[in-house]
Amino acid sequence: MSSAAALLRRMCDVREGEVPALLWSFAYFFCVLCGYYMLRPVREEMGISGGMDRLPWLFTAVFATMLAAVPAFSALVARMPRRRFIPVVYRFFASNLLVFFGLLALGAPRAEVGKVFYVWLSVFNLFVVSVFWGFMADIWRSEQGKRLFGFIAAGGSAGALAGSFVTAAQARQIGTANLLLVSAALLELAVLCVGRLNRLAGRHDGAEAQGGGGGEERIGGGALRGVELVAKSPYLLGICAQTLFQSATATVLYFEQARIVSLASMDPARRTAMFATIDLTVNVLTIAIQALVTGRLITRAGLGVALAVVPALTGVGLVALAVRPTLWAITALQGLRRSVHYAVDRPAREVLFTVVAREEKYKAKSFIDTVVFRGGDAASAWALTGLSALGLTASGLALATAPVAVVWLALNRWLAKRQAERARNEAG
Repeated sequence: MSSAAALLRRMCDVREGEVPALLWSFAYFFCVLCGYYMLRPVREEMGISGGMDRLPWLFTAVFATMLAAVPAFSALVARMPRRRFIPVVYRFFASNLLVFFGLLALGAPRAEVGKVFYVWLSVFNLFVVSVFWGFMADIWRSEQGKRLFGFIAAGGSAGALAGSFVTAAQARQIGTANLLLVSAALLELAVLCVGRLNRLAGRHDGAEAQGGGGGEERIGGGALRGVELVAKSPYLLGICAQTLFQSATATVLYFEQARIVSLASMDPARRTAMFATIDLTVNVLTIAIQALVTGRLITRAGLGVALAVVPALTGVGLVALAVRPTLWAITALQGLRRSVHYAVDRPAREVLFTVVAREEKYKAKSFIDTVVFRGGDAASAWALTGLSALGLTASGLALATAPVAVVWLALNRWLAKRQAERARNEAG
């Protein structure tokens, strides 16, 4: 065994034959999230630069865009094998970045470009990450996902850390337009990783949850098949509800963060740096947990425990924020919650998809991760706006949202049990 493989085995429970695919998966997620996190603080600053009252409209625009994008993606998945449609998705978004670069280079109005960019980046983030995890659920079995998804997720956190650092420390020197070009280049590197993983699939003990040849076969089905699959499956409907709870609580915290940061400073550069600092804090905490703790937690304590952490933390955090709605409080809560979400909750959630059919991994999953998630965002944003207009304070909103965490916790426990049953049936 090489020294690199020996080091990996100390960090996670990787087994013989799995190392090459594990490292390419790590690198793939690194490239995807590094490119996104270079641009995320720019989006956050643009989102509040026109005032807090514009955020619900931006959330609604994102949701409407998702409604159009998901059927187009499903049609693409139906007509192309996996080895082709994944690169097409990433190269499409890379070409979009080149368009934005051209607009900024030609001096297009920043405010107008900013609105479109905010919506576009919100769509981009969910799609590229959903496609990534769908691919991971397709090439790793349930048992392997529990052992290895934490380490693979650490690749994304390392990329997010690198991207956040670049923007926080070098945004003014590099320039926003050039950050777009770097992000496009990283997407092309992600395509390279996809090609390597497709070639490795089937060659080692870890490949192809549904058997060999998946990269060459077309999935088929219609453009709205993802919606049909979700509607027919209590298990997938449960994941939909889980996604809505995650989205609703995240939106409450996002609005509170935006409100507190907007009151703390009126300088766009300072606000961008503040958002980047929050991202940097999150990613430093996350990567250590993912690489060293997540896999062992899921395999030893169980999927139910891993899925319970974020709902419990959210409920306690919302109550604490209601008592003390300050910049330090929201930074601490967002940092801790997002760290645990990315480090533990997200890898555990993706294990849920290792026991569904290939068509559900891409079509149903993309519908849940994009339309359902952003629909929850938009509905929550308008609900918060309406409640605020009726006089409910920020503290009251946080306190009113806290009971959602209790229902979310119970649902996650149920999903963990159903996943275990499906994994046993698949193995038997």
